[in-house]
Amino acid sequence: MNDKNKETVSPTLDRQREIYLNGLSGDRPTVPVDYDELEVRAERALAPEAFAYIAGGAGHEHTMDSNREAFGQRRILPRMLNDVSERDTSVTLFGRRLPSPFLLSPIGVMEMVDPKGDELVGRAAASEGVPMIFSNQASQPMEHVAGAMGDGPRWFQLYWSKSDDLVKSLVSRAEEAGCEAIVVTLDTTMLGWRTRDLDLAYLPFLRGKGIAQYTSDPVFLRRLEQAIQEGGDAAPKPRVTMETLKVLRDVAQSWPGSTLEGLRSGKARAAVQEFINTYSRPSLTWEDLAMLREHTRLPILLKGILHPEDARMAVDYGMDGVIVSNHGGRQVDGAVSSFEMLPRVVEAVQGRVPVILDSGIRGGADVFKALALGATAVGLGRPWVYGLALNGEEGVREVLRNLKTDFELTMGLAGCSSTAEISPERLA
Repeated sequence: MNDKNKETVSPTLDRQREIYLNGLSGDRPTVPVDYDELEVRAERALAPEAFAYIAGGAGHEHTMDSNREAFGQRRILPRMLNDVSERDTSVTLFGRRLPSPFLLSPIGVMEMVDPKGDELVGRAAASEGVPMIFSNQASQPMEHVAGAMGDGPRWFQLYWSKSDDLVKSLVSRAEEAGCEAIVVTLDTTMLGWRTRDLDLAYLPFLRGKGIAQYTSDPVFLRRLEQAIQEGGDAAPKPRVTMETLKVLRDVAQSWPGSTLEGLRSGKARAAVQEFINTYSRPSLTWEDLAMLREHTRLPILLKGILHPEDARMAVDYGMDGVIVSNHGGRQVDGAVSSFEMLPRVVEAVQGRVPVILDSGIRGGADVFKALALGATAVGLGRPWVYGLALNGEEGVREVLRNLKTDFELTMGLAGCSSTAEISPERLA
């Protein structure tokens, strides 16, 4: 038999066969393949506050809509009679060869989905060879999640706080935890006007959620002790109700020590206040990047870049990559979509640094289009969170396997045998 005529089945495409074979026994996927159904099922599984925080966007959520609509403006133009019996979906980022062009974008407060959410996501990502970008607003310390991932690739997202010493400490910890890059998120120096959260009057950080990177940090803890000694808690106090008492309990439970210690010492509530006081720095400028560049040997990427001039400046200021993102539509209502700005950003950096696309990726065709317009890889957000909500670690893995399979099929059916062959000419 001629080797050329042998059918080659990739491990990725085994996912498609697995689903159909399971169907012969009457079994359907635990985690829906269709994204719309995935979101509907996740909403049923999550508390209203959790779903609003994860699914919601800024204002009227027009930016969220534009992220999806932009992909529909470009069409894939398949080519025939190309040998696609073997397909290579791998890409290279900062010297590491990845089996697929995916990263897990940072999403905080995973304890709203599962108490061990960060760890479960880390294990799933490691098993699929997908880099996980640790959230600065995680519910478990980065060291714990890194330990659960083994040799799995991971990066660290940095929100630049008002304390440069805290910034340095977080970055140093990321290095020691085996992170391979630092992602500085620039578009969230202030929280956007998120109407779903506002209507529920719910911000998880005020309840002690999503601050584990801080309460595990030596610099933050020193600042906390100083704040307690100085008695500088001038924060407005909420009206005391039964709900207030529940919040105090939640805050105390978030403390890394015992709940009783958190209540008695007042450290848990003080930690929340110290986090609020130091969380973000709206005064950040381009010149501040020099300190970070001098402090770490790791590649630094700027996340939240949409304007081509900002992309050029990122390279000029010594950054190693840019992530084209509008934060999943969560910050500025009515903003441009990430996808429509991707080719302009790619043109601006002129191949000097990798460009990653984030915001709006929902299927393999989206990934193909992003790579065709110059992205090296894409960031995945809400889909994997919904997988976590429905089936824990295995749910995240199912979402990743589905997206990998969808992308590989799209690539092959479009006439490409490798990611290197995906170019602008593949789009109409």
